[in-house]
Amino acid sequence: MPERIEVVEGDITALDLDAIVNAANERLAPGGGVCGAIHRAAGPALADACARISHCPTGEARLTPGFKLKARHVIHAVGPVWRGGAQGEEALLAGCYADSLRLAAENGIRSMAFPAISTGIYGYPLESATRIAIATVRDGLARHATIERVVFCCFGVEPTGLYRRLLASARRS
Repeated sequence: MPERIEVVEGDITALDLDAIVNAANERLAPGGGVCGAIHRAAGPALADACARISHCPTGEARLTPGFKLKARHVIHAVGPVWRGGAQGEEALLAGCYADSLRLAAENGIRSMAFPAISTGIYGYPLESATRIAIATVRDGLARHATIERVVFCCFGVEPTGLYRRLLASARRS
């Protein structure tokens, strides 16, 4: 399974994959960070599609077309706001990764990219979030054989290095 996972540093909106994952808010409204970049690159039709869905609970994901993106689909995954770790944040974060993989498998998506969900303005500690992301994706790939490639797309040298180090460690275990 691990060979189906890779880490890249760059702009998730430029990736030519079946789907990219948006670090969304519950209202699926355009926001800042990755969410804002994806909405800007996809064009206003993405906001319209999200408005028709209207809501996605934390820990879940929803699917829309990619519109002007190279990716055919956007999976909107709502991660938790970090509140110290005792409010179920770990299960909610794992849930949004798992639900994204489920949606991908159900919709014939064979390649997809995740950002570091909840680690921006939602404040989730990067190392903890990375461990959850890698473990959840590895488990999900064991259940969803049709997904051939998962990319963790990182913004910046520090998160890229951390993802690469923790993925290499997970491969050894």
